[in-house]
Amino acid sequence: MSPDHPRTLIVMPAFNEEESVGDVVREVHAKLPGATVLVVDDGSRDATSTVAREAGALVATLPYNLGVGGAMRVGFRYALEHGFDAVVQVDSDGQHDPDGVPALLRELEHADLVLGARFAGEGDYRVRGPRQWAMKVLALVLSRTSRTKLTDTTSGFRASGPRAIRLFAQHYPAEYLGDTIEALVIASRSGLVVRQVPVAMRVRAGGVPSHNPFKAAAYLSRAALALVVAFIRPRSTYRVGSAL
Repeated sequence: MSPDHPRTLIVMPAFNEEESVGDVVREVHAKLPGATVLVVDDGSRDATSTVAREAGALVATLPYNLGVGGAMRVGFRYALEHGFDAVVQVDSDGQHDPDGVPALLRELEHADLVLGARFAGEGDYRVRGPRQWAMKVLALVLSRTSRTKLTDTTSGFRASGPRAIRLFAQHYPAEYLGDTIEALVIASRSGLVVRQVPVAMRVRAGGVPSHNPFKAAAYLSRAALALVVAFIRPRSTYRVGSAL
């Protein structure tokens, strides 16, 4: 891990992930021994909290399902209150390889928010149909907004530095796709520097995918709506004191 980020919090949103969360926590501890792991159990109906705690993670258990955005806001608030320098979101289903975290942290030396890009030359992850079209449009629009080339704006594998932690502790969106698209717009409009690094994705180690064929069919319209909502909100909404 980068010596400039000795206080790194790995935040893992988890909803009914008892099959995989224990192994993912242990893998993160093995590959990133300096990091702290916080599993945010997002209202699971299974033994996710128990399994994560037994694997050695800190666990925040939400009383009901808020979605990834709500769970991540809990993680950012924890990081802010406990003085962490960086927050890295890692999926609890095993799709995000912890081996990619050091590259995200190294890029944080030049940016406030770093995306792990799945279509930038690493691995063989592919999407087709409406999701692919939506991702290309979003990448084009959000590259202009963030003033840097982005190829994967819906990736949840991302690292946030101190300025992003302060911003997202108050303003991380909980709506569908808000944790990816709207969060990126908020960061860009708040003056944060956004970058991406290539990462490889893995198949799920267990649990139930958050996207089914019906959700995939509605992806394009929802993505467009999320983008519109992000841009129509006043820029002043996102100010956090004078630190940003």
